[in-house]
Amino acid sequence: MPVSRALSHSLLLAALLLSLNGWASTELDEINQLAEQGKTAQALQRLNGYLGKQPTDAKALFLKGVLLAESDKQEEAIKVFTELTEKYPQLPAPYNNLAVLYAYQGNYEKAKAALESAIRTHPSYATAHENLGDIYARMASESYSRALQLDTNNSRAKSKLALIKDLLPPPGDTTTKQAVKEAPKPTLAISPAPVKAEPKPQPPAPTKPVETKPAPEPTPTPTPASAKPAAPVVATAPATVPEQKKADPTQAIRNAVESWAKAWSNQNVDQYLASYAKDFKTPNGESRSNWEATRKARISKPARIEVKLSNLRVTLDNEHSARAVFQQSYQADHLSQRTGKQLVLVQQQGKWLIQQELTNR
Repeated sequence: MPVSRALSHSLLLAALLLSLNGWASTELDEINQLAEQGKTAQALQRLNGYLGKQPTDAKALFLKGVLLAESDKQEEAIKVFTELTEKYPQLPAPYNNLAVLYAYQGNYEKAKAALESAIRTHPSYATAHENLGDIYARMASESYSRALQLDTNNSRAKSKLALIKDLLPPPGDTTTKQAVKEAPKPTLAISPAPVKAEPKPQPPAPTKPVETKPAPEPTPTPTPASAKPAAPVVATAPATVPEQKKADPTQAIRNAVESWAKAWSNQNVDQYLASYAKDFKTPNGESRSNWEATRKARISKPARIEVKLSNLRVTLDNEHSARAVFQQSYQADHLSQRTGKQLVLVQQQGKWLIQQELTNR
């Protein structure tokens, strides 16, 4: 991805939250649902009440920082993420989000220091490495501009600055601000460190068929001259050849799931919605029309979306119903998360379509 897109997208609040194994909170789930519905003020009010009882809850603090940033309350968000780095210095995501906010303010030195802290905590944190590259590019742009102010005939600085400008949006570009405000809300399915994508299972190597010698042709029995010639024998398959099995639908189901993810990544709303069955069970019991309107808005808003699936496993319930279980890696503007997901699919009009979508917390 070009550096300009990386700066205005991946540098805009990477929401890699902190998943604590075996932890769950009904109240936090409800607060997160309010945020998903766009009720940010109400979500913040309830979140403050929750933090009054659980002041050191890492997930709640992180969610508060994200919502404050999306509300353009940058200084308050910086304060929250700074508190997180002090209480949980082993977590890389708060450092990354601090860098995002500092970069938005034009404080690239602080952004660089925060990203270096994130990388020291987790050297395999790819998002922080990418963002650090964007910061270096921005700082290089400022240095080349300064060199040209001091020497307007410096052709080398001029060509280098032109190259950097091709890669980066100008300082204060409104795409940065819009991406922070309009980015989708984070979920509570979060991890303390980047999770390496599991390799896709490889299909077993084809088994070489066992070579068998053809059975010897039977010796023809002489026919008496007076006998009537026998009718010609119609050639048939040997009795030992098994009946042909029906085609395994597993691959068709895998193709349907991967097409759904591809349509999501390409932000092809029509193709994405066409992946769902007529009797699809909406997550919160809302009407199909309201659910589709919400999905259209969330898929269309981000400047980019990337959905990757790994460890996809398909189980047939019966001839017309199946389940697909996989790990989903989702990235959109500032939001980056990895969750377990299960799709219930049914066969309708010759196609495998999604009837229910479940997230494994």
